[in-house]
Amino acid sequence: MYLYIEMWNVTNKWMNLPQEERRRLMDDMQERVKEMKSSGIENLGWARNDEHTPYRSDYRYMAVWKMPSIKEVELLENNLKKVGWYEYFSQANSRGEMIDQKKAIEFMIDLKADSTSINA
Repeated sequence: MYLYIEMWNVTNKWMNLPQEERRRLMDDMQERVKEMKSSGIENLGWARNDEHTPYRSDYRYMAVWKMPSIKEVELLENNLKKVGWYEYFSQANSRGEMIDQKKAIEFMIDLKADSTSINA
């Protein structure tokens, strides 16, 4: 099982689109999401990033997905690219195989300096 997190801001290209065109693009996106759900993809939710979030990211919007495998993750990524999503939104993504908390904690404890990227 994979978790996939999208975070984005709108671009000027999106802001310059008439509302009817924005609606058409979003309707198309919603149809694609419906199709993807038949393969076991679950959208856990969309949100606007709360302005009072401690250590807040610079992204205003987000969506979180749960997917059966990397195959479905790549399907979502390909769909986003195909419909031109990245032309209208400045986006950052995170994805990874779901692990339980204990395994995640043990991984963090056992880290070696050459086994991860380190932010100073």
